[in-house]
Amino acid sequence: MNPSIEREGFSERLQQALRNAEYSPDSPTQLAREFNIRFEGRPITVHAARKWLVGEAIPTQEKLRTLAQWLGVPAEWLRFGGVSTPGGEPPAALAKFESSDVKLIADLQRLDTHHQALAREFIRMLVRMNRSK
Repeated sequence: MNPSIEREGFSERLQQALRNAEYSPDSPTQLAREFNIRFEGRPITVHAARKWLVGEAIPTQEKLRTLAQWLGVPAEWLRFGGVSTPGGEPPAALAKFESSDVKLIADLQRLDTHHQALAREFIRMLVRMNRSK
């Protein structure tokens, strides 16, 4: 596949995932800031984020995984695309999280390991209680 077409496709999917998660697809500053909060490696620059948004570059696999996790989409879909609906949205199976769920997951990821475990156990307890009703 043509590298230029690959980059443009990635850019379109990234912008769609940002919109679905209620972030601006037009703000490289916001993208860089939100990404850097979640990425444990070297921070990206606003210039790098702009290149992702306009289809001039595709992030490394490690960065792609962080983006996908943050935005609640499969990394494979974000990178390579695949089946999509006419509106350009990922199919329901791929876009299974509401934007509030994506933000909740991002918040969970910001917690330390101990508090993540507590939050997961609390959610499991709530699910068990809900099933027994």
